[in-house]
Amino acid sequence: MQTGSVSHRIFTAASQCLVGGVTAGARANSLFATPFYAARAAGSRITDVDGNEYLDLHTSFGAALLGHGHPRIVAAIQDALAAGILCAMETETASIAAGKLVKIIPCAEKVRFTGTGTETTYAVIKLARAFTKRDVVIKFEGHFHGFNDYLQYNFWPPRGQGLPALYVESQGAPADIEKNIVVLPFNDTGALEKTLRARHAEIAAVIMEPVNFNSGGIRPRPDFLAAVRALTKQHGIVLIFDEILSGFRTGPGCMQAHLGVTPDLCTLGKALAAGMPLSAFAGRAEIMDHLSPLGKVSHSGTYLAHPTAIHACNAFLDEIARPDFWPDLLQRTDRLCAGLRQIIAQRGVKCWLSQTGARFCFLFGADREPTNYREMVDSRDSARTGKFFQSAMAAGVFTWAGYHHGISAAHTDADVDEILNRLDTCLKEIA
Repeated sequence: MQTGSVSHRIFTAASQCLVGGVTAGARANSLFATPFYAARAAGSRITDVDGNEYLDLHTSFGAALLGHGHPRIVAAIQDALAAGILCAMETETASIAAGKLVKIIPCAEKVRFTGTGTETTYAVIKLARAFTKRDVVIKFEGHFHGFNDYLQYNFWPPRGQGLPALYVESQGAPADIEKNIVVLPFNDTGALEKTLRARHAEIAAVIMEPVNFNSGGIRPRPDFLAAVRALTKQHGIVLIFDEILSGFRTGPGCMQAHLGVTPDLCTLGKALAAGMPLSAFAGRAEIMDHLSPLGKVSHSGTYLAHPTAIHACNAFLDEIARPDFWPDLLQRTDRLCAGLRQIIAQRGVKCWLSQTGARFCFLFGADREPTNYREMVDSRDSARTGKFFQSAMAAGVFTWAGYHHGISAAHTDADVDEILNRLDTCLKEIA
C-alpha cells in the first residue's frame, strides 16, 4: 500500500469520483493508507491488486462461510444465468429454499427474502408494530441491526457517551424517532423488567443479537435469555433475534437452536447465500401473514429473491446439510482458537479471545469475558488492537479490522497451522 503501488493508484483515481474513494463507509480504514483492493480469491485465500496473498480470517464479515468461489455456489449461479436471470419474477427455486429454511430454523413457519440486513431489520420492526398495534422497540447497547433509522442508536458509542444517554449513530434521521426506541444494557434482567413493568403496553418488540458478535462476541447469560423470552411472551411483545451475523455459526438451526430459545421472528443473512446479496426474515405464521398480499404491511421489490442469489442459497443449504460439514468446521475453529489462546498466554498479551461456534473475537485489554458493551469498551486497548491488525495484515493474515473473525469450510488444518505461526509472530511484536 505504498505510494506508487497499484492500490495507491486505484485509490487516487477512486477519490475523484467516489465519496471518500470507497463504495461503503466501512471499507475505509484509518489504520491503513488505502482501502483493501482485492484482485481475486479462492478457498481460504485472497490476493490483492499488488500481488500479496493473505490467509483469510475476515471471510467477508462472515458471509464467505464456505470459502471463496466454492464450486457448488459457482455452478448454482451459472444455472441462474443460463435460465435468463429472471429478475422480478417468481421461481420455484425460491419456494424450495424457503422450505429448507422452515425445516431447519426453529422459529420459521413462513419466510420472506430480502436484500441487505438493514432492509431486513426494517421489515421485521414494521411487522412487529403491525401485529401488536404498538410503536416502541427495545434494543440493547452494542447490538448492531443495520442502518435503518428505527434502530440507529448506541451501536458503538465512544467511551463515556453511551447509556444512560441515547447515542445517535448517523445524522439525517428525524429527531422524533427517538420517542419510539429504548436502549438497555445487555444481560441486565433488572433493567428489562423495570422497563416492561412501566411501559409494556407501548412496546411492540425486543430485538437483539442472540450473541453480540458486533461488539466482541458477548454471550447472553442463560438466565437473561430465559427472562427475555418469558417476559416478552407474558406481555405479548414480539421477540426478534437478529441472526444476520450469528446465523449458521453453530449449526443449521442457527443461534436460536444452539441456545435453545425460540424467538417470534428472526433475520438471516451474511452466509445465507455464500456471499451473494441475500437476506431473509422468518417467524410465526400469525405474524408473518400480516405481510402483503395477505396483510397490510407492504413488502415488495424488483430484486427480492433474485435468482442468482436464490440459486446460491439453495446450494449453500445443501452444502451445510452434509453430515461432516459442521463437525469439520467447528472442530477446526476450536483448534485454531485453542492455539491462539495458548500463544496469547505464552506471549503474555492481555487479550480475551471469545468464541461461539465458527466465529471469534480478539478483545485486547480484557482479561475476562465481558457481559455487556460498556464492560467491553472500558477494557478494550484500542492502540494495541490497531497494532495487531496492522501486524497481521503485514504477515499475510487478512483480518483488516473489526470485532469478529472466523475461518471458512475451505480452510484446512495446514491453513490453521500457518495462521497460528504467523499470528504468533504478530503477538510477540505487540507483547
